[in-house]
Amino acid sequence: MTHSKESSNGWSVQDLISGTVVFLVALPLCLGIALASNAPLQAGLLAGIVGGIVVGFMSGSSTSVSGPAAGLAAIVASQINTLGFEAFLLAVLLAGAIQLTFGIMQLGNLAAFVPTSVINGLLAAIGLILILKQIPHLLGHDTDPEGEMSFTQPDKENTFSELMTLFEGEIHLGAVAIGLISIVILVTWSRVNLLKKSLVPAPLIVVLAGVALSRLFLWLGDPWLMESSHLVDVPVVRSVSEASQFVQAPASASWNNPAVYLAAVTIAIVASLETLLNLEAVDKLDPKKRRSPPSRELIAQGAGNMIAGLIGALPITSVIVRSSVNVHSGANSRWSAIVHGFLLLGSVALLPSYLNLIPLSALAAILIVTGVKLASPELFRKMWLGGRYQFLPFLITLLAIVFSDLLVGVLIGLAISALFILNSNLRYPIETVVERHLGGEVKRIVLPNQVSFLNRASVEKALEDTPRGSRLLIDGSNSDYVDPDVLGVLGEFREQSARLRGIEISFSGFREKYGFKDDMRYVQHSTSELQRLLTPEDVLEILREGNSRFVAGERLSRNLRHQVAATSAGQFPFAVVLSCIDSRAPVETILDLGLGDIFSIRVAGNVTSGDVLGSMEFGCKVAGAKLVLVLGHTRCGAVTSTVKLQAAGQDAAEVTGCGHLHHIVEEIEHSALALAESGLEGQELIEAVARRNVLHSVEQILQQSATIRTLAERGQVAVVGAMYDVTTGAVEFYDDIAVGLTPASRKLN
Repeated sequence: MTHSKESSNGWSVQDLISGTVVFLVALPLCLGIALASNAPLQAGLLAGIVGGIVVGFMSGSSTSVSGPAAGLAAIVASQINTLGFEAFLLAVLLAGAIQLTFGIMQLGNLAAFVPTSVINGLLAAIGLILILKQIPHLLGHDTDPEGEMSFTQPDKENTFSELMTLFEGEIHLGAVAIGLISIVILVTWSRVNLLKKSLVPAPLIVVLAGVALSRLFLWLGDPWLMESSHLVDVPVVRSVSEASQFVQAPASASWNNPAVYLAAVTIAIVASLETLLNLEAVDKLDPKKRRSPPSRELIAQGAGNMIAGLIGALPITSVIVRSSVNVHSGANSRWSAIVHGFLLLGSVALLPSYLNLIPLSALAAILIVTGVKLASPELFRKMWLGGRYQFLPFLITLLAIVFSDLLVGVLIGLAISALFILNSNLRYPIETVVERHLGGEVKRIVLPNQVSFLNRASVEKALEDTPRGSRLLIDGSNSDYVDPDVLGVLGEFREQSARLRGIEISFSGFREKYGFKDDMRYVQHSTSELQRLLTPEDVLEILREGNSRFVAGERLSRNLRHQVAATSAGQFPFAVVLSCIDSRAPVETILDLGLGDIFSIRVAGNVTSGDVLGSMEFGCKVAGAKLVLVLGHTRCGAVTSTVKLQAAGQDAAEVTGCGHLHHIVEEIEHSALALAESGLEGQELIEAVARRNVLHSVEQILQQSATIRTLAERGQVAVVGAMYDVTTGAVEFYDDIAVGLTPASRKLN
C-alpha cells in the first residue's frame, strides 16, 4: 500500500510515455465502442476523457485506466434503443450515484472472493480475444467496429467467421506491410536491451512508422494505397458551434420513467462488477504488486459516470485492455491514466486531422502483442501445474468469455468455481486430526475460515464418525463465520448425541457471539492424578511423541489461557529437563509440551552443579517428577568454545573476560579429554564431545545425588540422555544406557 500511495501522488517521465501509448490505443477503441453501442462517436471520446481525467484523479489505483467498455456495448445499445439517447444519459447519471453508494458502503471488497483461476482466465481470454479480433485489422479488414469484444458482432459476424472473410480477398497489402513491420518493431524493442531501456516507447515508434509508410503508400498508389477505412477516424471539429454539439444533457423529463431506473440499476451492477474484476486482474499484472483500494475505485467510477451522464458520454468502467497496455508500457502511477485523458481531450480539440493519418493496422499490432503477453504460454503452464481445481475453472472461464462476452464468461467461471468449491467441501470439507494428549487420544475437528450451510453435511458426518466413549475437540479458532445451521448441529450433538454415546466434547476458539465458550474436558496438562499414574516409561514415550509432532509440524492445539487457570493452584510436572541455554533449543517447544508439564533447568553446556542437583532432587523427590532428561544439542557454543580453548591451551577467563565461565568449561573438558586421542577433528570432534558431555552429565547426576540414584534403582525415576539436532529438529534419546527404565521399554532411535 505504501508503494501505491507514493506513486499515486508523484508523476514521472515514464508516466508521460505510458499515457501517450495508452492514448494511441484508447482513441480507436473509444470510437469503435461508441459505434458498437449505437451511440454518437463523440460519446465514446467523452467517456475516455472523463475516465482518464476525473476517474484518474479520484482513483487509488496506480495502473488502472478507465473509459468506455466493450463489455457494456450490448447493454448500452439495447438501452439506447429502448429509452433514446438523452433518457439513457439520465440512467447513466443515476447509475453513477448508485456506484457512489456502493463505494461508500465498502462493497468493493466483494471482489476479493473471486478465485484467482477466474481472474487468470479473464486475463488470458482478453489476450486471446485481442489476438483474434485484431488479426483482421492487422491485415486490412476494417469494415467493422474497432472496439468490439463480444463473440457476436454488430455486423452479424462472430470472432471466427470474421477471420474467414480474410480468405475471401479482404486483405490489403499496405495494411499487411504496416502491421507486420509494426510487430517486428515491437518484438525487437522488447528484446534489445539498449532499445528496451530507452525513454522512447516502441508503440510510439510503431505509430510514427505507420504514418510514414501510409504516406509512402499514397505515393505508390494501388494496391498499396491506404484508404480512409484503414485509418483512424476522429470527428473533426471546425467551429465552436460544432464543439458545443459534442455535449448533450440528459432528458430531465424522463425522471418519472421506471425503465430509466431499471436501466440505471443494470448499468451500475454490471459496470461495478466489470470494474472490480478488471481491478483485480490489473493488480496481478502490476510488477510492483500494488493493491488498488476497490471501494475507493467504485467511488471514483460513480463520480465519473455521474459526469458522463451530464455531458453525453457512454458509461465508464475500468478497462482491462487499456490497463494492461498501461502496465506493459511501464506506468509508474495514476498520472499515466490522467495524461491519456488529457491527450484525448487535446486530440478532439486540436489534432483530429493529424490523428486520422494513423493506420488501424499499426494499432492492431500493438494490441496483438499485448494479447500475447496476457495469454502467454507460461500462464497456461502455471495454471496446468496448479491441478484441475485451478486449470478447469481457468479454461472454462477463458472459453466462456471468448464465445460470449466478458460479463457472461466471468459469471460462468464463477459458477464453475463454486461447483468445484462445493465438491471440495463435500469431499475434504474440514480437517480431522487424532492427537495423543497426556490423558489419551483426542479427535480434533478443525473448522475452516468460512463455515457455510454447504459444510453442514460434512460436519454432521465428522461428528457421527466419532467413536463411542472418545474425546472430541471442536476447534473454531480459524473460523470467522459459522452458519446458524452448523451451530445448531454442534449444539444438538453436545446436548444429545454426545451424552448418549459417552463422548467428552470440548470447544475451543469460537467467537463469543456463537455461544460456545472454551471448555476443555480432557487433560491438556499434567495433573496430580496423571502424574501418579505415569511411569518413567510413559513419560519418555510422551517426550518422544512430542518431538515427533514438532518435527512433523503437527503440534497439539492447546488453550494456554485454560492451562494458566488450571495450573495456578499447583504444579505436578512429570519430568525434569536439564538443557543448554542456547536460544535455538527451547525445551517446551521442541518436545511439544504445555504449561506445568516439566521442570526446566537451563545451563550453558547442560552441565551439573550443586544448584542443578538440588533442583533435580526437589523436582523428583518432593514434586513427584518421574524422569530426569539431560538434553544436549548439536553445534553447541559452549562445547565448541571448550574444544578450541583446550586445543590452544588458553584460559576461558582471559579469552572471554567472563570470570565464572571456567566452571562450565571444566565440566565439558572431561568429555573433550576423553576424546583427545580419538582422531576426530573439526565439527565431527565437537559433535562427539557434545554427545559425550551428555553422558558425562548423566553419570555425574547418578554419582553425586544419592537421592536420584536411589529413586532410579527403585524404578521410580529414570535418568536419560538425549541430543537435539538444531538442523532437523529431531531429538535422539539415549535410552539404551538410561538408568531406571525396564529393558522392554528401551527403544533405539
